[in-house]
Amino acid sequence: MESLGEKLKSTRLEKGLSFDQISRETNISIRYLEALETENFSIFPGEPYVIGFLRNYGAYLDLDVQKVISLYRALRIQEQPIPVEQLLKSPPKLPGFVIPLIVILLVIGAVSWGIYSLVVNKKNNPAQNTSENRSPSEYIMEGNSLDRRFYRNDSVLIPLDGETYKLELYNLGETVTIRTPGGSRNLDLGQDVTIDLNSDGIPDLRITVADFLKNNPEMGAHLHFILIDTAAYTGAEIDQAVVITTSAAVSAASSTTIIPSSPSAYPFTLQVSFQGYCMFRWEILNERDRRGTNQRYFQRAEQLDIQAQNGIRIWTSNANAARFQIIGGGRTFPVELGSPGEVVVADFRWVRDDENRYRLILMRLETGN
Repeated sequence: MESLGEKLKSTRLEKGLSFDQISRETNISIRYLEALETENFSIFPGEPYVIGFLRNYGAYLDLDVQKVISLYRALRIQEQPIPVEQLLKSPPKLPGFVIPLIVILLVIGAVSWGIYSLVVNKKNNPAQNTSENRSPSEYIMEGNSLDRRFYRNDSVLIPLDGETYKLELYNLGETVTIRTPGGSRNLDLGQDVTIDLNSDGIPDLRITVADFLKNNPEMGAHLHFILIDTAAYTGAEIDQAVVITTSAAVSAASSTTIIPSSPSAYPFTLQVSFQGYCMFRWEILNERDRRGTNQRYFQRAEQLDIQAQNGIRIWTSNANAARFQIIGGGRTFPVELGSPGEVVVADFRWVRDDENRYRLILMRLETGN
């Protein structure tokens, strides 16, 4: 019977796929792909990572994912040591006092071995206790953004208009809890939130959770902080008006025209064809037809159509994992969003220029790696 590693390797070779190509399209590093095919599971941080990568790799190769996981679990069971009593088919009869004595010696030996293993593991694997033993770190955001991994009680100082504001990663459980000057905020994976640091009613900072494993504080959370250009948000988030009415507001953001000048803003469709695996969020930008924020983990070959009258906000964990096109006015307009592995937040929205005509633009709100 073909083993798990052989099954993955033979399927990959039959399809003519290289590790480089698979790594680009699944965001699984080459060393992990090689480890899965050689059944070298010791390099993974834990079993959830092995199962997660096997699930993604199996789906990419068009294999039955459940059978792939079953092969892995069967392999792990085979690696478990056989109980001693099963090896002794015909144990010799011993005097009554010998068996209790052996049991006592085994218990003493097991306790001694456990203490020895605990001491050795603490010496050889200090990283396992990093979160418990490390001192909280404090970072200062230099420039307009900060992108790094934070652990419990780590904090960041945000300079703004001559003042400095402190935010702290307070807890890592079902969600990421961040203490801000205005109170605690809870965020899930892929979620972003805006913060009003100086309490003037205008959002100053956007926080995005790029990587986070629930109830595993040892892994920390990869957070992205970016100061918001308030000029670009005037009328969009403060006054809740979807259509921007001044060219100055448009030029303040990184924007690209998709549908050129039109006398009116008409309904359009954003069509997303997924070429790889990524987390994707979207939201309709108008209070009267708002459906709320939607979020899903999409796989290769899936497609999503989003219809809107005024605008759409999207978030993607991998800008190159999907192909975007706008369909409107009987025409189709392809859209380039970003590079592989890039986290992007962007708006597709109608804007009105000084001549009172409309253009549909792509407005980049945030970019991170």
